[in-house]
Amino acid sequence: MAGKPPVEICKSVNDFAAREVRGSSAEQIEQLRRRPYALTGEVSFSHEEDIRLETTRARLSNVLKRHEELTDRLSRDSDKMVFERLQKEFEAARAAQAEEISLDSEQWNDGLLATIRERVHMEAERKAMPDETNTSLDPLIHAKITYKMKNKVICCLEGARIGIQFETSFAGEPCDIYHCVLESKSFLEKMSVIEHTVPFFLPIREAENDLLSSNAIKFVDYVGEILQAYVDRREQVRLIKELYGNQIGELFHSHSYHLIEFVMEDFDCKVTVSLRYSDLISILPSRIRVLAWPVHPSKKILAAERKGNGPALAQSIPCRLSYAEDALRTMSLPEGLL
Repeated sequence: MAGKPPVEICKSVNDFAAREVRGSSAEQIEQLRRRPYALTGEVSFSHEEDIRLETTRARLSNVLKRHEELTDRLSRDSDKMVFERLQKEFEAARAAQAEEISLDSEQWNDGLLATIRERVHMEAERKAMPDETNTSLDPLIHAKITYKMKNKVICCLEGARIGIQFETSFAGEPCDIYHCVLESKSFLEKMSVIEHTVPFFLPIREAENDLLSSNAIKFVDYVGEILQAYVDRREQVRLIKELYGNQIGELFHSHSYHLIEFVMEDFDCKVTVSLRYSDLISILPSRIRVLAWPVHPSKKILAAERKGNGPALAQSIPCRLSYAEDALRTMSLPEGLL
């Protein structure tokens, strides 16, 4: 090469580079031909690998179900005694009431809650006095009054405590009842949650830290909203199981039901539905993904590969069902699936 002019040397180098590029491109194309699923995002599984994947999926599903049952049993057992005791206290307070006042949104304010706090502390102080001083009572001050605001019942409990009972419902039918008991050492000190029957996975302690001392009404309203929304989402999933139990192959959800995923199997396809809720007071999902998959796509791909049939490969790609996603944005489950 030392005797060649510079132009011929450059030409030789370019020819060599071109041959290398062509060879490299040919090898890459051949590799892609051998791996037709890399372009579509699909993965080729042999029949044995497919069986192992299904076995692993079934085992994982069983583990998740056992975890859900254990969590439900532990939370139910730990709260059962507290619930029964508080329920008896609330029933006794409502039975002893002189009046139950239904409130509107304007009457439900910080002034009313301050009045209730004053009542419970005055009652506690009265009971702490000697018996002879308890002979004359002012009925306007010492009358036992229960307040009802939508799905909340507020009453005075023994020991300078304020009890709030949350009554949830679904489709017009009553569902679960939850309790929250507030207490303060004196009328001037801030209140705190001393006990409750709110499910452990709902953030009542975070709400207490953020809201109770600064805006007690907002705290009570927020707890009522997250409880009602939780029951709504839970009952929606229950209805799906009842209506589509035979078609649902898998169903997963978080404890608070703000993450829900399930698979519906049909003769021609498998539909996966993934729902995400922006917060714990939402009953309609904010992020939705609905995909339709052919049944056993890996088997269809392998059959197409053996026959050299291209269209079957294209059919193995999932199809996004935009119309179903749009329906689920405006309609709760299971109406959005109909």
